[in-house]
Amino acid sequence: MTLPLDAADLVILRLFQEDSTTPIRALAEAAELSVPSVQRRLRRLREGGVIEREIGVLAPSALGMAMTFIVLVELERERLDQLDAFRRRALRDPNVQQCYYITGEADFVLICLARDMAGFEALTQRLFFADENVRRFRTSVVLSRTKVGLSLPIGE
Repeated sequence: MTLPLDAADLVILRLFQEDSTTPIRALAEAAELSVPSVQRRLRRLREGGVIEREIGVLAPSALGMAMTFIVLVELERERLDQLDAFRRRALRDPNVQQCYYITGEADFVLICLARDMAGFEALTQRLFFADENVRRFRTSVVLSRTKVGLSLPIGE
């Protein structure tokens, strides 16, 4: 079931996804609501699964993760247990930033980070070469980050 959202909820969510540390008072002013009303709405949005997580976004290069890779992965067999096994491996690996099960020529697309090519080679050993169900994988090296984010278009 989808949680019903009104115009005030959308204002709160738009500001909240830009900066989850925005003071409640600022959210209340923007949504033209009282502070307690915004607090109740935020609780409802969290409990209803609209707000999934609140995280800090870190600069990969500041932590030595200078390289980003886009990897298309094709599996040998697409049985449910095989798909789930690959998903679990991708979820556990800290160098995998995003994992999508897709249609088309590949089965998955991964967005991965590494310090250098040696770090990426280690990742390929862990995720692809060690998994006999991986038929092949194709990698593109990201030359520059133009836009990175998870913000949703709200009220547009």
